Amino acid sequence: MGTAIVIAKKTSNTQQEIILHSQFANRHGLIAGATGTGKTVTLKILAENFSRMGVPVFLADAKGDVSSLAQAGTSSPKFEARLKVLNIDAIPFTASPVVFWDLFAEQGHPIRTTVSEIGPLLLARMLNLNDTQEGVLSAVFRIADDQGLLLIDFKDLKSIISYVSEHAAEFQAEYGNLSPASLGAIQRNLLALADQGGDQFFGEPSLNILDFIQTDSQGRGYINILAADKLMNTPKLYATFLLWMLSELFEQLPEVGDMDKPKLVFFFDEAHLLFDNASAALQEKIEQVVRLIRSKGVGIYFVTQNPLDLPESVLGQLGNRIQHALRAFTPKDQKAVKTAADTFRANSEFKVDQAITELAVGEALISCLDEQGTPQIVERGWVMPPYSSFNPISLDERKILMQQSIVAGIYEQPVDRESAFEMLQQKVAQRQQQAVAEEIAKQQAKEQENLAKQQAKEQEAFAKQQTREQERIAREQQKETDHASKQREKLTQDIVGTFAKSAARSLGGSTGQKIVRGLLGSLFGRK
Repeated sequence: MGTAIVIAKKTSNTQQEIILHSQFANRHGLIAGATGTGKTVTLKILAENFSRMGVPVFLADAKGDVSSLAQAGTSSPKFEARLKVLNIDAIPFTASPVVFWDLFAEQGHPIRTTVSEIGPLLLARMLNLNDTQEGVLSAVFRIADDQGLLLIDFKDLKSIISYVSEHAAEFQAEYGNLSPASLGAIQRNLLALADQGGDQFFGEPSLNILDFIQTDSQGRGYINILAADKLMNTPKLYATFLLWMLSELFEQLPEVGDMDKPKLVFFFDEAHLLFDNASAALQEKIEQVVRLIRSKGVGIYFVTQNPLDLPESVLGQLGNRIQHALRAFTPKDQKAVKTAADTFRANSEFKVDQAITELAVGEALISCLDEQGTPQIVERGWVMPPYSSFNPISLDERKILMQQSIVAGIYEQPVDRESAFEMLQQKVAQRQQQAVAEEIAKQQAKEQENLAKQQAKEQEAFAKQQTREQERIAREQQKETDHASKQREKLTQDIVGTFAKSAARSLGGSTGQKIVRGLLGSLFGRK
């Protein structure tokens, strides 16, 4: 058998306790009520009790006041008056063991996860993408997986989106149409997320979700407090981050069946943010996680103002319910009151819908599962006082607790190993080097071609020069030949003339011959 957690004492008879059986604490629960009606104190009561029985707790501190769990409470006149109403003599004030976490690493140990781990479905939710854009984002993740590109941090995510944008035409045949409009919308939403600080969520070392499930030296479960005051300014990031943690718990924890107490209790404050504008596919996933995670020993308690904030399919799975006051000023408020009343087993001693509007601060309507796992009749009761302080701890006290934390030094220093950004940078560098090499080769080929042309021109000019020189020499030789020929001809003529003259002189000499010319004037001699 499990342990009984005393949540409250009946308003009609403070000797009777309203209890929550620990063996059914993983059947999930609801803490609802208007602002200022006591939801935070109720959350603290449950967290303290779970911690004392050795059950770790995770909760978000949206206002900064839940940090008071780390500090023992003190008495006051108002507190003493409440103890008298509850017929309690004294409270053993004590602090609970806490671990502070902060997505922005300012008020707690940083929490990170990798882009690949969060996946396209939750990232699309975080970026507020429509169905078409979500489909393109899923294709981007598939491309990264197929090409062995690790998506770890924010710069990896930006670089893979840019890479796909530049090569969309190449991927279209295999991955479908990757429209520039959708890719551009994703890039713009990434910039908006970075401006909100969401880029700090991605990186390494990524959170080991099992670090939430630890106990101290006294066997008390650690209460993991997430600083959410700044995170609440980006509700999509807040809701998606908590949903990611639930999915991590679901994936990593083994099936345990029925247990005497949960392995972990998870309080989801501002629960309506989880379902606001959630796509049908995402809402189905949420419902599936809520339905199945209890078999892993995890109890989920939704904290919200109005039960209408939760889908009926989820509301129907919540076995333990604590309803603080609601105000019925408008028709919508009246509908909320009726819805809240209809979720309880009626009590013949009072009208549930009327009681919801009459509850005082710190008073609630409570119905938990009995020892057989059946919803009990709703009871009206005063919530028990916490053992811890009502005042938030100081920043210095928080820093001291962080330095002494069991996870101190594990997550503070980010690690930036080689991933998609670096690998894509290498691809770009390789392409640039290849382009430079190709340009150099082209330039060298062009220079060689120009050199060959120049050499051909020079050879052609040299050949022409040689031809001209040979022609000149030939002309010179011809001139010399012609001149020699003329000289010989002249010499011959001179010799012939001289001979003729000599012959004539001989004919007309002392021989007594007489020059006689023939009929045609030819010369012949006679004696």
